[in-house]
Amino acid sequence: MPKFTEIDTPGFLSGLIGLFVIAWLAISCQSSHTSNNETTEPLDSWSLGPFVKVDSINPVLEPGDLTFLCPILNEEVAWEAKDVFNPAAVVKDGKINLLYRAEDFIGTNNGTSRIGLAISEDGLQFTKRPSPIFYPENDSLKPLEWDGGVEDPRVISTDDGRYFMTYTSYDGTTARLMYAISDDLISWDKYGRVLTGEFKDSWSKAGAVVGEQQGDQVIAKKINGKYWMYFGDTDLYMAVSQDLINWRPVLENGRLKSVLAPRPGKFDSRLVEAGPFGLIRDEGILLLYNGMNLDEGGDPDLVSGAYSAGQALFSLDDPTQVIDRSENYFLTPEKDYEIDGQINHVCFIEGMVPYKGNWFLYYGTADSKIAVAICKL
Repeated sequence: MPKFTEIDTPGFLSGLIGLFVIAWLAISCQSSHTSNNETTEPLDSWSLGPFVKVDSINPVLEPGDLTFLCPILNEEVAWEAKDVFNPAAVVKDGKINLLYRAEDFIGTNNGTSRIGLAISEDGLQFTKRPSPIFYPENDSLKPLEWDGGVEDPRVISTDDGRYFMTYTSYDGTTARLMYAISDDLISWDKYGRVLTGEFKDSWSKAGAVVGEQQGDQVIAKKINGKYWMYFGDTDLYMAVSQDLINWRPVLENGRLKSVLAPRPGKFDSRLVEAGPFGLIRDEGILLLYNGMNLDEGGDPDLVSGAYSAGQALFSLDDPTQVIDRSENYFLTPEKDYEIDGQINHVCFIEGMVPYKGNWFLYYGTADSKIAVAICKL
């Protein structure tokens, strides 16, 4: 039986474990001492952290033997048997809902990706829903989603109580940034491409909408009369919308405007890719992002191809303008489960929620499992 398909620990013991870990993390996050689980560089005054990896329980989610009837193959598929990684997170009904990317062994593109759902009352122990909640079907988007699948969800709440999800469709050749909307995280309406017109078939990924924390929710919010979305996995670009339905990219001289670029000699020397969402704060828009190290000309202290996480601050007056940027990563591969896997040396952040006085940050490890790091709100 997979480790987190069901919880065998009695409820009261599970609760005690969760409370103990969270209490320990609260003390750790307030300490001025930096352990090997925390940020290794001083934090900027505007940044979030330090984040502490929960070594006592990581990874919190691993592959399992769950099956479902694939509507395209018309056969039972072990849909999460190969790898689980790159999750989104949202709080619903007082519980953390983790929407995670899962791969099978069947797809011709290193496995077909689908999106599963796991739920937790403490952010640490998860129960998986038996079937995926989002997957390629025999619909109008099948040519864009099969058989590479649907990947890397990012979810944000809306003012009217719904859930807005961006994801990547992969047909085996081109990745396209897509989006869907749900009332309950289970049933989804697919809306297709974020980018349309001349950009509709260009390579695009990783849409992180700008929002504001309200209690245990991060809710999409307009700035200057528009919703904003960071996207891209080389440079970062932006798209805007009046209604969360119709999006248009921000252009400069007829081309996608770069708002954040890789930096020579740094952990993000090869590419930058958005994390969970853009977070409105007093200082500006805080964006936690992923960076990849170059084979040559990157951070000499990191292996080539390593994925680490950094932070950037954008202007509230103009969300395309960078105010400040962390010099170094705050999360990097150090543990065995982060170093060895489908893709070695990867910490890829994608889901974050405010929950019970803490920020819970979920990230893919080596494109194989999922772990969590926590800091005080």
